[in-house]
Amino acid sequence: MPDRLSALDASFLYLEDHATPMHVGGVAIFERPRSGFGYAQLLDLIGARLAFLPRYRQRVLEVPGHLARPVWVDDVDFDLNYHVRRSALPQPGSDEQLFDLVARLMSRRLSPERPLWEAYFIEGLAGDRVALVTKTHQSVVDGVGTIELGQLILDPTPAEPEPFEDIWTPRREPSRTQLVLDAISEGVQRPGEVVENVRSAANDAVASAGKFAETVGGVASALRTLVSPAPPGPLNVRVSSGRVFSVVRTRLEDFRKIRAAHGGTVNDVVLAAVTGALREWLLSREEQLTPNTTVRALVPLAVRDAETAEYSTPALIGNQVAAYLVDLPVGEPNPVLRLQHVGHAMAEHLDSGRPVAARGLLKVGGFAPATLHSLGARAAGSLSGRIFNVMVTNSPGPQVPMYAGEARLVEMFPVMPLMRTQALAIGVTSYHGGVYFGLNGDRKAAFDVDLLAGMIEESLEELKGAHW
Repeated sequence: MPDRLSALDASFLYLEDHATPMHVGGVAIFERPRSGFGYAQLLDLIGARLAFLPRYRQRVLEVPGHLARPVWVDDVDFDLNYHVRRSALPQPGSDEQLFDLVARLMSRRLSPERPLWEAYFIEGLAGDRVALVTKTHQSVVDGVGTIELGQLILDPTPAEPEPFEDIWTPRREPSRTQLVLDAISEGVQRPGEVVENVRSAANDAVASAGKFAETVGGVASALRTLVSPAPPGPLNVRVSSGRVFSVVRTRLEDFRKIRAAHGGTVNDVVLAAVTGALREWLLSREEQLTPNTTVRALVPLAVRDAETAEYSTPALIGNQVAAYLVDLPVGEPNPVLRLQHVGHAMAEHLDSGRPVAARGLLKVGGFAPATLHSLGARAAGSLSGRIFNVMVTNSPGPQVPMYAGEARLVEMFPVMPLMRTQALAIGVTSYHGGVYFGLNGDRKAAFDVDLLAGMIEESLEELKGAHW
């Protein structure tokens, strides 16, 4: 039988347009070792591990007449050098130059004629650093058969990559006749699906994706409550094709101190810091806030399977990401009360679910945040953008150094995709004592994302100094 895309994976392809590329990104910054770490070594490292990720050598093939969803087929012309690209900043390259490049890279769609991922090895950063920017389509990473590339190439100990010799042999691509025969064969068993596939091809992509989203089931658990549309505001506009990207660097110890002083979880403190920043950002735009004004955040979280005590392998993650809606109290001027409101809202959701504590996620192995952010984006992409204002994903990472070959990972920033009517998406990852925010914004509607990034730092400082 053909390796057919799931309804959810197909919906990401149908939803995509020039303004809303459906890929998740990551920016990993490495300290170059004395022995060096160059493009050739990165090629060896990635090439040797692609055997564990067969989806990264496959492309999507449409079925004639849209009689069935597309299928995954081996790319007979697979070229690792096409997918792993080399770039450089004018030395000494600044972080601002790097993040401007990241914004431009993330605004470009992946080629549908090739496997749906790219990686950029960027040299020239000040301080003898290099960066790896990855882009992976949401249809690729399901957490079951395929994890995110960034998770696979990082190890807890340094080791020089072995020279890579590619001995992979692709399977022959099915003919158009075979694709049609397979679709007809499946249609005999499920005739209603053939009608729906043809109808989806004829109708608007958004309508078809809405139908597909009804079948999500395993990737994003159902929302815990029925909700009204999200509050209107500057975060919900039709996005353009341009992007801006900014980051925030904070320390995990600060979040832990705030949690110890005021209760809740580290994730509650993260959301409270974002809430305070959004409050100041809205005020800077002369938005009218009342004590009851809220911004609704979609917060994807990993949950534990009812039949499993804890995660033991990455393969268990894929079906266990739940999407929660949290109304962030941006109208509340008191930072401690904002934290309490957020904590209560999260507790109500999690009391009825099976949240996985950070220590449980860290047992998954590898650099799991890369995969968990991708799964969070899948959860968001399966839902209507009308019910939330902003997506905020937060995934704990290892608190020990990680390496790509012999190069030590210094910082890691997620780059979450934008929905059609969401001007801002925030990804958060903790790693080796740091908490790193990646803010991806629409270049028109969120042109001042750097201002918002600074406000997150100020909001955290406000929480640190807050007293009853």
